[in-house]
Parts: sequence; C-alpha cells; structure tokens
Amino acid sequence: MSKILVELQYLPSIAYFTLLQNADQVIIESQEHFVKQSFRNRMLIHDANRILPLSIPVQHTALKIPITEVRIDYKQKWVNAHWRAIQSSYGKAPFFDYYAEYFKNVLYQEETFLFAFNQKLLTLCLKLLGLSINIEYTAEYRKSPNEDTIDMRSTISPKVNVENLPWFHAKPYYQLFGKDFVPNLSILDLLFCTGPDASIILKESFLGLENK
Repeated sequence: MSKILVELQYLPSIAYFTLLQNADQVIIESQEHFVKQSFRNRMLIHDANRILPLSIPVQHTALKIPITEVRIDYKQKWVNAHWRAIQSSYGKAPFFDYYAEYFKNVLYQEETFLFAFNQKLLTLCLKLLGLSINIEYTAEYRKSPNEDTIDMRSTISPKVNVENLPWFHAKPYYQLFGKDFVPNLSILDLLFCTGPDASIILKESFLGLENK
C-alpha cells in the first residue's frame, strides 16, 4: 500500500495528479510554512507562443507564514488576467466549453486564503477526472514522516526538471500549440485537450513509486 505526503498546489501539474491517482492514500501537508517560488501559488499553461507561468499574488505579513494563513492579494487584478490567459490559450481546445465554467466559477469566488482556494480547485479537478481518492490532512508538521509514508513534498517544483522525476513519464497527447509535446503543464491543459481520456493518460504516465 502506497501512502504519500504532498503539499497543495495551484491547479497542479499532470505529474501531481499522476501521483495522486496511483497512491492508495494521500496526505496533504497543512502545517508547513509558505514556500515562495513554488507551485503552491503558481501553475504553467501553454499559449500560442510559449509556456506561460501564472502566479497568484499573496499578502506578505511575516517571514514564516503558516500555509493555511496565507491570504490572496486581490488588490492586484490577477483573477481577470488568469482567466483571460486561460481563455486565450484553450478557448479552441476540444473540451474547453465542457469544463470552463466549473473553473471560472471557483476563480471568481474570491476565496480569502490560498490553502482553501487550492482545496476547492483540487476537489473540482478530482471530480472532473472521475477520481475517488482517500485524502487526509496533517495535524502537525514533521520534517520526516512515518516510515510507511513517502515524502513527496516539494518534489514537483519549478526548480525540478520533470525528467528528474523517475516515477513519471508523460504519455503524449494532442496539444493546441507547438511542434514539441510539453510534458508537465497544469491539469487544465490535459482536461481541456483530452476530456474524459485524461484519467487514462494519467495512468499511462505513471512508472511506479519503486522508481522513486
């Protein structure tokens, strides 16, 4: 039985959902401090010209902020900017019209806290992917988890090349832009481009945690 410990991310990557789909139990880290320049408040999509990072601005009130207390900064008009970028990138994707309103509704709710916002989006993504996953949340922070738990915190990071994830090899699928397949964009890319086949591609992208 595989039990993994991982952080919450903003509309996470295909690698993230590949990991979740193939774990018997998922523990979400809820007692850590906020980590800058990570996928906790950042995702990657692909527009007509390039890979485009989209970041949620947060309010900085202390050097070490508990992740559940990080507030989203709505003084910056990031919601409109993110939604316009998503529309521009995926408006012509085969399944955009099928899924778009679900994501738009969550984005425009103006959730106060980043952690709660990411929770809502994760719940939505799992529902759209048709995945039923046993998820728990940590009650305290431990630098090293129990021996029966695989620590995957910060493993999927902007600082880590996707080719260095030994348990993951993205199954290529149709993408709107570019000649070369981009293997680890936000789950939005997979859902909008492949629709109900998304969960199959996740399964075929997993090499096994024994390769960790």
